Formats: sequence, C-alpha cells, structure tokens
Amino acid sequence: MSETVTADLIRALIENMAPAPVDWESFSMIIDVDEGVFSAHGYTYSPDDTITAVAVRASTVRSAADDYFASHYAPGDTLPVQTLVQFERASGRYDITFEDTDRDRWKMSPANVRTFRQGLRPQFD
Repeated sequence: MSETVTADLIRALIENMAPAPVDWESFSMIIDVDEGVFSAHGYTYSPDDTITAVAVRASTVRSAADDYFASHYAPGDTLPVQTLVQFERASGRYDITFEDTDRDRWKMSPANVRTFRQGLRPQFD
C-alpha cells in the first residue's frame, strides 16, 4: 500500500470535514461508494468524550479518494461499497477497512442507535 496516497486521503478528510471541533483527538469516517459517486460522513471524538457528527463534500476529497482506490484496485475492478477510515491525531495511527458488499455494515439503525457512534471510535491497542 502506498503511504503517500493514504496520507493524502487522511489529510483531505481532515482538511474538509465539517463541522469539526478544534480539539478533536480522533475520527471515524465512512466513505460510501456507489458507481463512482461517493459521500463521506462520520464522527470526531474529543478528549471530553464529546462526539460530533461530521461530513465531507465529495468534490473536496474525490481526487485523493480516487488515487487511494487506484492504488488498491486495478482499472475495472469493483470498488468496495464502503470504506471506514479511522485516525488518531496524536499518534498518527490509522486503520482503513473495506466493506465489499454489505451497504448496511456501518449504518445507524434503531437497534444500534445507542452504541453506533462509540462503536466506530478508533481503538488502537
């Protein structure tokens, strides 16, 4: 995996997520991919345990996302339907998880509404 395209994707998400609090310490961002069109949304986590919903306009990260996916998939390959990007600001640690088929894997529902946001929180041990 190319570290440059990974860093560029994470940087693009950080620079364009809104409304992000200044003091966030980590984030989880879900990139939904649908026939080349995608959205990015998720949560920031602050030291005082505040969780803030954030989103990114696709046009502001499209180039970085396209480059990232191109480094993992050959032209014509089917892209994952979702990608979870988790990042911890202080350490720079990150994790990127692909979901190939289940569009509901990272979806809030009545059954998980109380645990969903915390369940996406990065846990780097």
